[in-house]
Amino acid sequence: MTEVISVRFRNGSKNYYFDPKGTPVRLGDQVIVQTAQGMEFATCTRGNHEVEDESIVKPLCAMVRLATENDRRVVEYNRKKEREAFHICEDKIAEHGLEMKLVNVSASFDSNKIVFYFTADGRVDFRELVRDLASVFRARIELRQIGVRDEAKMIGGLGICGRPFCCAQFLESFLPVSIKMAKTQNLSLNPTKISGTCGRLMCCLKYEQNVYEDAVKRLPKLESFVQTPDGPGNVKGLDLLRELVKVSLDSGPESLKTYHNCEIQVLRNGKGSRDGIEIPERTARYVEEKEEEEFAPPAFSAPFYMDAGLEDAPRREKIGTEDSRRRRHRSGRRPKSGQPAGQQQSRPPKPKSASGQAGPKKQPSKQSQKEGGEAKRRPPYRGKRRWNNKGGEGTKT
Repeated sequence: MTEVISVRFRNGSKNYYFDPKGTPVRLGDQVIVQTAQGMEFATCTRGNHEVEDESIVKPLCAMVRLATENDRRVVEYNRKKEREAFHICEDKIAEHGLEMKLVNVSASFDSNKIVFYFTADGRVDFRELVRDLASVFRARIELRQIGVRDEAKMIGGLGICGRPFCCAQFLESFLPVSIKMAKTQNLSLNPTKISGTCGRLMCCLKYEQNVYEDAVKRLPKLESFVQTPDGPGNVKGLDLLRELVKVSLDSGPESLKTYHNCEIQVLRNGKGSRDGIEIPERTARYVEEKEEEEFAPPAFSAPFYMDAGLEDAPRREKIGTEDSRRRRHRSGRRPKSGQPAGQQQSRPPKPKSASGQAGPKKQPSKQSQKEGGEAKRRPPYRGKRRWNNKGGEGTKT
């Protein structure tokens, strides 16, 4: 067993082991480590722990020290230098007329080496470009051609699922993916639906491939001849994840019936003839056993208004006497200010007709309205016509 720490470099998702030299390091600490390319700035992803000697790639590099504030300022200065180098390299590529796309620039911690990552359709002769860049930066220049997958990993982004790219988040290496995996998982073979942002097949096709391959071995093939609890029939569809089989029965081929894999018995796996096949008795149905859960009665606490301590609490006296409340209730409204509560406003009785009922209200005649000028005639509404102040018809709007 060897004591190591796990660190991760910038824009990387792979962990590397380093010897802490007895220094206690915690998760999230920033450290300076010695690599084959020189000193580098890294972040600890797991503190001091022991691993098997077989899992260590020797020689094991050592950690130099914990990062200081001065080291962080050096890293910030290198980030600004990388942004300047990116624009300078783009201008140099345009001057030389090279068909290449610059993706990223990375400078070492000690600024002795600058790496330029680019993509191109074919081979590019960039020897003159390297000489120009070396004369500008006075450092070791390296140009690396990468693929579209590496480009997506460096730049990052969101996939069609709405989550960050798997390659940029946690994948240590790219997994081999083929179109056969999409066929096994019964996915659409449309390239736009099974391809990622990089244009290649999505890496997540590999995640559940082993589960689908195991399910394919247990389930029968299409057009297989099987025996079911309802009689013999042919397999027309499969649900690999739930292990369900859709069967077209000989007694009713118009509709398909769904059975669990354990309910059927395969008499012939795949297409073929039924000659010479003995049909056994019907299989038993699958009954899923459900465990009965015992629910304990909920323990309710006493409400706050039933607390015994509230009985001794002081009570607020009610304002007003019983007589005033009764009088207010009888009158239907409160008395006006300045008027005693016992007095009520008296209304004159309505005149009644000879039959004893109140007579209807008399409407003023039109002639009296015209003479008195109390009411004006309201013009009728006719669509979108406007009326002037004199009551005449105006123009349409």
